[in-house]
Amino acid sequence: MTKTVDVASLAAKQREKLDAQTREIVQWHFSPETGSPFWLEKAKELDFDPLQDVNCFDDLKKFPLFEDEWLRGGPVRRWLPKGLEGKPLYVFETGGTTGIPKSRLVVEDHWIDYEMFSHTLPDESFPKGSNWLMLGPSGPRRLRLAVEHLAQYRGGICFCVDLDPRWVVKLLKKGKTQEAKEYADHVIDQAMTVLSAGHEIKCMFTTPKLLEALAVRLMDNDSSIAESGIKGIFCGGTEFTQQWYRFAREELLGPDVYITPTYGNTLMGLACGKPFDPADNYKITYYAPQPRASIEVVDFDDHTKVVGYGETGRVKLYTLTKELFVPGFLERDEGERELPHEKYPWDGISGVRPYHVFAKTTTVGVY
Repeated sequence: MTKTVDVASLAAKQREKLDAQTREIVQWHFSPETGSPFWLEKAKELDFDPLQDVNCFDDLKKFPLFEDEWLRGGPVRRWLPKGLEGKPLYVFETGGTTGIPKSRLVVEDHWIDYEMFSHTLPDESFPKGSNWLMLGPSGPRRLRLAVEHLAQYRGGICFCVDLDPRWVVKLLKKGKTQEAKEYADHVIDQAMTVLSAGHEIKCMFTTPKLLEALAVRLMDNDSSIAESGIKGIFCGGTEFTQQWYRFAREELLGPDVYITPTYGNTLMGLACGKPFDPADNYKITYYAPQPRASIEVVDFDDHTKVVGYGETGRVKLYTLTKELFVPGFLERDEGERELPHEKYPWDGISGVRPYHVFAKTTTVGVY
């Protein structure tokens, strides 16, 4: 007899955890003993007292929207909570194709986020002790070190390539499509070299465009992703659409290679995809890593209003860790609000794509 899961009850318990996380993180970032200089200073401008007036997640709507301009330029130490002083620090960048990139100060969040993600991966497709290929952006980006930590956490070694996505975007903006293709070929050359070197790589992170390019190159060499030894792939990027998901599973990978979609960024962490269900017709639904981060799908004209299930809105992000407090940030993405799932009993989002107002001006490179 199949056990029925009461998702509503699970969702209610998760909401209690989110409320508790909100209280703990607000107390941490706004207490003089542990708080970050940025928020302790910002508190003087607020018309309420976060330490007294924030008692649940919904109370975060009392804060003004988080502005990404705050993350451009330094000193980045203003984001370091006093309670974490003395620890080794990382700084990760996002954006930066033009102007000063946004940067985020990090201590261990990238480790924690990817350890949580690790527990969602099936061991039969991502065998413990296996080596990984990181076929994605390098340099000052979080992904490079995060995927390496994921490999280490699962007992493996991570092999990486050199990839500067900003250079690809610059080439495309100048109309130099041939040069951009040559750069992509250079990246795939590196991946092919690693895969041919006997490193026993079984797992991989990559983006949709790079996965497709690698699969095609292997086919040209009378091989395939499966024959190269890869068993499990986690893949992320704005090009991961419902149609591409079907194409990847049916044409690029075949039945022996597992692929899981992810949606994430330097501020949020990693949102997991709902487990594959043939009945969904390859629809991809993402769930944020609650309670450390939460997303709402909000009305395009009123960010304090959450849209109904199945309705379209913009992504609003909340980050609630001891390293970073983001009380509501409007992402450059939109999608449809989805019901909680038994594995992830909180709201999800499907059909993630660039926010339509920005989409016309967005250049997609290797992502």
